[in-house]
Amino acid sequence: MNSSRGKPKGNPTLVAALKTLKRLQEKHDGVVEASDLKDDEQRILLVETGFLRPVMKGWYICSSPSDNDADTTAWYASFWAFVSGYLGKRFGKRYCLNPEASLMLHTGNTTVPRQVTCVTIDSGTSKVDLPFNTSLLVYPDKNRVPNARVEVRGLQAWPVAEALCLVGPSFFVNNPREAEIALATVRHASELLPTLLAGDKMVTAAGRLAAAFEFVKRPDEAEHIQKAFAKLKITLKLVNPFELAEPTITPSKERSPYVLRLRSMWAGWRQDVIDVFPPAPGIKQQAADYLAQVQERYVSDAYNSLSIEGYRVTDELIERVASGDWNPDGDSQHNRTRDALAARGYYQAFQAVKESIGKVLAKNNAGLVAKRDHHEWYAELFGASVTAGIVEASQLTGYRRGPIFIRNSMHTPLPSDALLDSLETLWDLIETEPEASVRAVLGHHLFVFIHPYFDGNGRIGRFLMNTLLASGGYPWTVIRMSRRDVYMKALEAASVQGQIKPLAEFIAQEMNEWSPERETKNNAKG
Repeated sequence: MNSSRGKPKGNPTLVAALKTLKRLQEKHDGVVEASDLKDDEQRILLVETGFLRPVMKGWYICSSPSDNDADTTAWYASFWAFVSGYLGKRFGKRYCLNPEASLMLHTGNTTVPRQVTCVTIDSGTSKVDLPFNTSLLVYPDKNRVPNARVEVRGLQAWPVAEALCLVGPSFFVNNPREAEIALATVRHASELLPTLLAGDKMVTAAGRLAAAFEFVKRPDEAEHIQKAFAKLKITLKLVNPFELAEPTITPSKERSPYVLRLRSMWAGWRQDVIDVFPPAPGIKQQAADYLAQVQERYVSDAYNSLSIEGYRVTDELIERVASGDWNPDGDSQHNRTRDALAARGYYQAFQAVKESIGKVLAKNNAGLVAKRDHHEWYAELFGASVTAGIVEASQLTGYRRGPIFIRNSMHTPLPSDALLDSLETLWDLIETEPEASVRAVLGHHLFVFIHPYFDGNGRIGRFLMNTLLASGGYPWTVIRMSRRDVYMKALEAASVQGQIKPLAEFIAQEMNEWSPERETKNNAKG
């Protein structure tokens, strides 16, 4: 934390600066250019107090005063908004992301990339170095900027069909999930033909895409491409660009890239979970005995529970600064109150989850139980905070209605307009999955991956995990605070690197390692 940050008391200058920043934050998604802040004194004050963080000369992002220099959260949360703002300011619409980056955006990839490549109509070549080893590569090539560009997340991009024709075979090897999703969003092969028939250089691409359609079980599209070239007396050589053993998306009319991604992740990961997780023991105990063991673990589970919070300038914050009731280093009394309410809410939610587990033990479908009951868990989790006036009651009525981010993660949770379809897909996948281990591991991860609430996603995700573990007779599993870093790295490996095994292995280890005696000893050490 910057040493220059003090504790303002009713600071009217900071209040005015925060009001300006709030307007800019809402207008530009947390990205601020120096020229947007007409008052240099406000800009300097916001940087000194930690509400603004420099990105490059003349550009800033909104940040938290509690962030240190190594905290990546604000940058990852603002990455795409910054790229959009910077490119728009510098080039207007006279640019386009390259085909690879275009497809990553179209297919709902949620990972912040290390480098984005942008092609311009007229400019020099440059590499813009950005925070935390990210960068923007810009080079001119008017022939690689299409006339019919589309806007995705405020960025100029190639249409899906054209981009698929232009990416090389390595894209299908390095990004198979995105390649499958892109193919699934193409309704008919005729969308590809204007690009594929444009010149001799596209014959290889045509053979590659025809083979790709055959691989994903859409032979009619493969045949359509071959017949179009046959009319020109060209016989295509079909070379499957995928290295997957089998496709992870079955043909359907679904076009949402987020829904397709969830289905692909589930199909592509389920065998990995089965391979590393112990076989389900089955429900052998009486429900009362199982629930008694669940209750035995309550204290340990509550002690180890963690939350992940985001940060934005709000009207409440501005009011606290205006009244002098704000401390950049944190308010110990406020934190104690919040923690006490969180503990009470956790207890009430835990009891609600136990009731849901009772339904599962009575052989009700675990996915249906969780689908129907998870809102009740959430309401109980924050009920005490609503009563105390800390949380608005409206926040308990549904899912978040805006963006959110996960601290220090390169994964960006799904946009709010994708939540309902994505959650409906997740419940369907859980309901129809025959293996309890897969239900629990993938159900937990994908719920957190979606991040449907503004707060409490991790706690609800672990409640979901344990409800689904119960469906296979597995014991209630405590994720220990002492292994928090391992847990977070495993979640990140799944969300960013597409590797689910570390998380499945971690949960299996936690399930086998817990005991009341060991946990009492660990807590005493803490």
